[in-house]
Amino acid sequence: MRTPSPSLFFVGLSFLSSFFWVLSAQSQEEAPKEPLSSAAEYSLKVTTDKAEPLYDKGELVKYSISFTRNGAPVAGARVKWRLSKDGVEPPLEDGVADISSGTAGLSGKLDEPGFLQCRADVSIPGVSIRSARAAGAVDPLAILPSLPMPDDFVKFWDGQKKKLSEIPIALQLTPVKASTAGVDCFDAQAASVGAPMSGYLAKPSGAIKNSLPAILLCHGAGVASSRQKVVEGWAKDGFLALDFNAHGLPNGKAPEFYKNLYTGELKEYYLKSAESRDTVFFLGLFLRLLRGIDVLTSQPEWDGEILIVNGRSQGGGQAFAAAGLDSRVKFFAAQIPALCDLTGMAVGRIQGWPKALSMDGDKLNPKAMEASRYFDAVNFARLTKADALVTVGFIDVSCSPTGVYAAYNQLQGKKRIINNFTTGHAGSKEADAQVREAILNCVHGKNKNEKNN
Repeated sequence: MRTPSPSLFFVGLSFLSSFFWVLSAQSQEEAPKEPLSSAAEYSLKVTTDKAEPLYDKGELVKYSISFTRNGAPVAGARVKWRLSKDGVEPPLEDGVADISSGTAGLSGKLDEPGFLQCRADVSIPGVSIRSARAAGAVDPLAILPSLPMPDDFVKFWDGQKKKLSEIPIALQLTPVKASTAGVDCFDAQAASVGAPMSGYLAKPSGAIKNSLPAILLCHGAGVASSRQKVVEGWAKDGFLALDFNAHGLPNGKAPEFYKNLYTGELKEYYLKSAESRDTVFFLGLFLRLLRGIDVLTSQPEWDGEILIVNGRSQGGGQAFAAAGLDSRVKFFAAQIPALCDLTGMAVGRIQGWPKALSMDGDKLNPKAMEASRYFDAVNFARLTKADALVTVGFIDVSCSPTGVYAAYNQLQGKKRIINNFTTGHAGSKEADAQVREAILNCVHGKNKNEKNN
């Protein structure tokens, strides 16, 4: 077992104490040499001692690691394990253990708020390396942003919004054939700073003036057309709905069009020009986001009251930004959101996606770190009073739970977080259903209050 010496990342942070034990692990033979007939025969799991892995500072977090083949222990099997603060490298502790019995245990604790992650790796000859993770949340509601809001954060964004306001919307709504009965759908193009806002807008056929709640739908990372079926679905539910793509691209092109951009001109777009707040990709994206709000609120059918923003991953980060930058947003749902606590590495924590703080040895890129602060969900969360629903995956290695909680904890309005204890960067049917229910309740609650009055 190895305990790394403190590095730049751990200066001033609490240390973790742990111990490791192996349950009935007697065999020291080498791993089996025969090739596998199927990788599916093998199962590697890491679990916590609590069904809901929520712990206090200093409380012992116990993990169980199991590795079996067709439900039986594997003679000579060995597992590499590591304990880390939400995946930060180097790990706090790591080692290798015999797991011939099929089960082993590991324990550790944190004396600060955060996520203690256990990762296990087993090499399977002839197939691959199998990995599994589990994490314990240590006082997650006490996790704070890694850095304060920049002194000129509000001034910067006020200036950007002024630039946008000086550009006429120049909205073009081109009817497109809807596949959903009772819905009108349009290709929507609006001018913005740089690339246009490009999306699909849908509404119930025959909707009258001031009758519809509005919802803006944001995209996750990637390069794609706006989603016509998505807006048609929300329009069928009685919404004025707009889905816009992240890059201002024309909609409805062949898949090869977007694929070629993703592998070519727009490859790793989220890392380009990241050393300046004036050139980073997310500046243009957030202005297109605000222009999307302008489009929705300019429609005569909007009820003038309910405006909702929903997105997943990169789209979840946009939902935070929309609420922080535009007070017309009354509710937002951010699912496994990106762009949360982007400067975590400055204090020895994980950095949020897109993880643009390139390193030279142990050195952070100071320019990228400074620029990223103007696009961080933790700062937009500080500004909004909108109600919110946030989802988080406890073993998400793309949009870490530490960062998500750092942003969530700054929200001032009515809020709720859905903890997915055993998932990574993926949604769940249960969480999706709760998000949908919360969005619909924004409308139903309004109607109910109107009837009561």
